[in-house]
Amino acid sequence: MMKTSQRGIDLIKSFEGLSLTAYPDPGTGADPWTIGYGHTKGVKQGMKITENWAEELLRDDLAEFEAAVNGMVKVRLCQHQFDALVSLTFNIGASAFSDSTLLRLLNSGMYDDAALQFQRWNRAGGNVLAGLTRRRMAERKLFEDEQ
Repeated sequence: MMKTSQRGIDLIKSFEGLSLTAYPDPGTGADPWTIGYGHTKGVKQGMKITENWAEELLRDDLAEFEAAVNGMVKVRLCQHQFDALVSLTFNIGASAFSDSTLLRLLNSGMYDDAALQFQRWNRAGGNVLAGLTRRRMAERKLFEDEQ
């Protein structure tokens, strides 16, 4: 079972940002409430945490997405590829990753074609978001180990 390296954790943190106070979904202004580095489970309005608690929540959340990537990817991965895939899955969810063309291509051994698929995951609510475009570019670069 592969685990996310510090390089992967730093990438996720850089895009998730840190909030020690719960905030609502930016698109709806309601659920899901988020805190720490993108943590949503059990978060309620008015909740506050410490930075250490945010770190613990992130590591707990990462375990779920590491298990998903470890379970779904059937080809050999280098650490940087695993880190990029965990970052993507952390952001889009394990269900979306499981149904993705990226995963299908990767499991067919088509690493270069799979890398091109990162850029397709830059929309929310049907709209291209600059932040997601930047994140996908960074994940792709990490996947290709160009960082």
